[in-house]
Amino acid sequence: MSPDPAGEEPEVPESERTAALAERVAAATARTGRTVAVAESLTAGRIAAALGAAPDSGTWLRGGVVAYAAEVKHTVLGVPDVPVVTATAAGTMATGVRGLLGADVAVAVTGVGGPDPQDGEPAGSVWFGVTAGDTAATCHHVFDGDPVEVLEQTVTRALELLRDAVATGDAEPADRVSE
Repeated sequence: MSPDPAGEEPEVPESERTAALAERVAAATARTGRTVAVAESLTAGRIAAALGAAPDSGTWLRGGVVAYAAEVKHTVLGVPDVPVVTATAAGTMATGVRGLLGADVAVAVTGVGGPDPQDGEPAGSVWFGVTAGDTAATCHHVFDGDPVEVLEQTVTRALELLRDAVATGDAEPADRVSE
């Protein structure tokens, strides 16, 4: 894209950014042979949908679990009896979906889209869990914006984490924040 008249780079639409990131995940799986799974709460399947639209997803995307209700997080993904917007929940969701679907790498998201707080967490608070190889990690972000913007930013960040974990075989994000 060419710069606008003011000399600034134009904003890339979120759908294009998401598609480009999903294509990078696909390219990383082609290079490494790793398979992918996702567990989603806040994003309600948006990450899996982006990945499913990427090239050759039938060969590397094992699937996903949308665990919107706390009960589903607990019974299907093995999240212990803790608040569901925490590092513990995100990490357990990633480990649980990876085992359930037999994937090499998994990412999970749980958070508060807003506009109201939940479980003592402010709107925009999102925990990510990633597992790859023998490693597992969590990181936390507080995104600005309305609920739609929080969802878009969450999907983007999850795809970035997934891309990096597939490429390196390591779950440890560079910007890890512990609870």
